[in-house]
Amino acid sequence: MREIAFDTETTGLDPRNGDRLVEIGGVELINHVPTGRTYHVYLNPERDVPLEAFNVHGLSTEFLADKPKFAEVAQEFLEFVGDAVLVIHNASFDMGFINMELSRVGMGPIPPAQVLDTLAIARRKHPGSPASLDALCSRYGIDNSRRTKHGALLDSEILAEVYIELIGGKQAGLAFAVEEDAGPAVGTVPRERSRAQPRPVPLPPRLTAAEREAHAAFISGIGDKALWKRYEPGEA
Repeated sequence: MREIAFDTETTGLDPRNGDRLVEIGGVELINHVPTGRTYHVYLNPERDVPLEAFNVHGLSTEFLADKPKFAEVAQEFLEFVGDAVLVIHNASFDMGFINMELSRVGMGPIPPAQVLDTLAIARRKHPGSPASLDALCSRYGIDNSRRTKHGALLDSEILAEVYIELIGGKQAGLAFAVEEDAGPAVGTVPRERSRAQPRPVPLPPRLTAAEREAHAAFISGIGDKALWKRYEPGEA
């Protein structure tokens, strides 16, 4: 199963009033495990960045002036997303901007069925508790000390960790599922899976001779019907 932990930064709060995207970030997950493949782009919003927005994400009008416009990256963005589920915290906000930008360039919206809102999951799982990304990091012991300002890629990386905790935490063996199902990420050289090698020097016995003797004496004293009597030495 392919998912993308996803976030945006904008010039404001309402795309219907002319606010635009300034940054998009995404982290690919296969079977809930980050693959290392990401998508990140800064965007020229074709308008000034208000001071209030700059104070949130630190992206100025001057910095964004030479960055691509959304129309220039729309196709590569959609190709990265594909049919993956977008995992978003407060999805209605980000998808309002994404779908507005897509409509501006004559492309159809990403359907709601392709979006999963972690804010809604957090509110169901922890009713009455703070459900911001920072609050969830605190709840689950996730380090967000780098988050001095909002950033789409950094927030996507943090969201991926929060999402995994919200759905029950990391499960043993998922990393093997990624190797089996995902194949190599785009632009990488396939690697042969490393195999465990025997130790050059075996580990020493964990029990001393005295401990073995004490155990044997204990077993001999608990009767012939004891479970231990069913096993030959070395089989238990």
